[in-house]
Amino acid sequence: MAAEPSLNVASLLREHLESASPDLLRAMVKTFADVLMSAEVDAVCGA
Repeated sequence: MAAEPSLNVASLLREHLESASPDLLRAMVKTFADVLMSAEVDAVCGA
């Protein structure tokens, strides 16, 4: 019995991002940057 092929997440994500609008991409980058900066502030403050 052969194993079923796994889902190629990178390919799936690339396809969705290529078809996404610039506004969606901008919102995703903003959210990522906000979360990253918040985590850094928490680490510096010892929260």
